[in-house]
Amino acid sequence: SVEALAKKIRTWQNRGEVVVFTNGCFDILHRGHLTYLKEAANLGDHLVVALNSDASVRRLKGESRPINHEIDRALLMSSLGFVDGVVLFQEDTPAEILSKLHPNILVKGGDYKPEDVIGKEFVEEVQILPFQDGYSTTSIIEKIQGSVEEGRL
Repeated sequence: SVEALAKKIRTWQNRGEVVVFTNGCFDILHRGHLTYLKEAANLGDHLVVALNSDASVRRLKGESRPINHEIDRALLMSSLGFVDGVVLFQEDTPAEILSKLHPNILVKGGDYKPEDVIGKEFVEEVQILPFQDGYSTTSIIEKIQGSVEEGRL
């Protein structure tokens, strides 16, 4: 729960440990995601990931998404050794959850500018990490669709 994670974050911070936060759909976990998450984890002592719920993903990405159920996405994310906490959120942005968690660092991908990041007022610092070119969930889905249309799948 958000409350349990907030309590855990306070414990870490009270010990002087830095908590890094990022969020996203992470629908089909791929190398670009893993590289981004590992880089985010390296910015502090603990990485917390907020996942958009299935309803939130549908509103943001369309009715055909997500491919993977929120519980499955959360299980995959929590299985990564460098991720210390995972929580789902229903809203379209992470502002509400950030207002409760108050991590030290908020990390976003390269298509953001620090001044435009939603929730920046709830953290000490915003970091923008570059995207890994050639890796996206959309491109994976398009490749699968193309293979189906060509009769290769």
